[in-house]
Formats: sequence, C-alpha cells, structure tokens
Amino acid sequence: MDEILELLKNDARLTAEQIAKLTGQDEATVKKAIRKYERNGTIAGYKTVLNQDLARAGHSFVRALIEVSVDPQKDVGFDNVAERIYSFPEVRSCYLMSGAYDILVEVEGDNIQTVSDFIASKLSPMAHVRSTSTHFLLRKYKEDGHIFKKTKKQKRLNISY
Repeated sequence: MDEILELLKNDARLTAEQIAKLTGQDEATVKKAIRKYERNGTIAGYKTVLNQDLARAGHSFVRALIEVSVDPQKDVGFDNVAERIYSFPEVRSCYLMSGAYDILVEVEGDNIQTVSDFIASKLSPMAHVRSTSTHFLLRKYKEDGHIFKKTKKQKRLNISY
C-alpha cells in the first residue's frame, strides 16, 4: 500500500504537511496524491471511531450482524441484491463473503425490536433472499485497531502457609 494511504488509514487527522515530513516528500506532492485518491475513490471517506457505549450513554442502541443467504441472479450475481440491501439506512456495512452464507450485513437500531422489524419487514421478504441468521453484538472490545475497554490485570492474592 502507498505510504500516504497507510499513514491516513492509521490517522486521518494527519495534515499534508505532517505526511510530507513523515514520508520525505514535499507538501504539494502529498496534497496532489490525496486529491487523486479522493477523486478516484481510493479514499472513500474519513471517519472517527467512536466508543458507542460512551457516546450514547443513557440511550439504547443495538448492533447486529446478519448473515444472508441469497440466490444469485443471472449476469449480475449478488451485486443487485447487495445494492438493495445496503441502500437501507439501518445498514452500516455490507460484505460479500464465502462460506455458508453469501452476504454479511451490519445493522444498527435503537433497540432489538427495531432491528428485528427491519429483518422481518424489509430484509427477509426481499426477492432472492433465501434465509438470514442474526447475531446481536453484546460488547465491543476492539474496532479498526482501537481497543475500547482495557482489561484490568487480575491481582493474585498472596498465599502463605
């Protein structure tokens, strides 16, 4: 991977000036490369990784992973079904995958009922969707390389005889 992309992947807040210093390139070259990556879609966007438990303190929030089995369509495979799935606002991420299921969908909702309503009324009845398997996420320990809750080292009690 390009050195500029690697640096931005790890910290999107880096300025072109900082990247130039880290890579030994001039700032104009770095800015030009970043603009090119943004225009051609290599850089799809910038985001902040949030600890949702802290950001939504006091508000309910549920995230689920849904495995979807799909009948592929002639000449387009899974793409049309995936496009219809990821167009719903509840869907955070959507992946084609190998294994027992074809598509993995990450969904967010205010509570379990809103997620299950999405599955029952929008996802499951969709044409070419054969079956789904839903897994509700209970706790997030790490996302995109960021650890959210550091585990405390257990102190062993001294035992003497």
